Amino acid sequence: MSATDTSALPDYAPVPRSALGPALNEQGYYVGRVERNLYWVSDGTYQCAFLTTSDGVVVLDAPPTIGHNIQRAVDETAAANGVSNKVNYLIYSHHHSDHVGAAALFDKNVTRIGHEETRKLLLRDDDPARPPNEETFQDNRTLEIGGERIDLAYYGPNHSPDNIVIHLPDHDALMLIDIVNPGWAPIYLSNLTEDIPGYLEAPANALAYSWKHFIGGHNGRLGTRDDVTLHQQYMADIADSSRQAIDTVDPTPFFVKYGENVWAALKGYLDEIAATAAAPVIEKYTGVIAAADVFTESTAFQVMQSIRLDLGHGSQVHP
Repeated sequence: MSATDTSALPDYAPVPRSALGPALNEQGYYVGRVERNLYWVSDGTYQCAFLTTSDGVVVLDAPPTIGHNIQRAVDETAAANGVSNKVNYLIYSHHHSDHVGAAALFDKNVTRIGHEETRKLLLRDDDPARPPNEETFQDNRTLEIGGERIDLAYYGPNHSPDNIVIHLPDHDALMLIDIVNPGWAPIYLSNLTEDIPGYLEAPANALAYSWKHFIGGHNGRLGTRDDVTLHQQYMADIADSSRQAIDTVDPTPFFVKYGENVWAALKGYLDEIAATAAAPVIEKYTGVIAAADVFTESTAFQVMQSIRLDLGHGSQVHP
């Protein structure tokens, strides 16, 4: 059999070693201690966490790519520390299936907790893999489970309409999913974010808490406050560059070229704004944030559209 031909595929900048996490075991996962009885699990692409308590185990998210390895990680940890491996609580960060699509693997009697909007969206989606959370909250809720404290907070839509902050103050940790990918650029369209103003605000909300360890939901390592600050600056640079591009890119050539095909003209114009906005950011962050050269233009497109449509920058009123 001949080797797969990859010659037509694009080349990208090398991944900085600092972006990579620990090696996976033979079953395809890594489980590590965050602090004391808080642990995190990764398959290199997705992350979740769990807390062992005197009232059983609290699982924070259940990504399907990790799947049954979540319970294996719990079993491994419980056996090593002489504690219960029984999962009694499951906290949903938000409703998306890529982060909670293994929720049905756990007993139907597990107490499921999340935002009230998460419950509404899961009832709407009617996915057997994601049983709706029975327990909800609106703005803030503090859980006391087996002597451990977990603070839940909702600041409005960001990546999704229901995405929450999960703060574990006694473990010096904060979990906020699909905002910052520690060491890596956001993927398509700012991590497929639905509300860009909320997404841009989210790092500041996270940094307002006291914590050392950041669980972002993606890639192979834990994050730090410096990771969140770096992401915040990266996104601010994209926003600043997008404003400049909106102000300077001339739409005329595209509308002259495509005439009555206004959608083709608009595509050319908006794509050029995104490319112009992304170029200096790619140059600045390549080698600093992994895949900055892969996804920055896509994120710039989404940020630019928000600046135009949510903030009204560049909007012109017909005289």
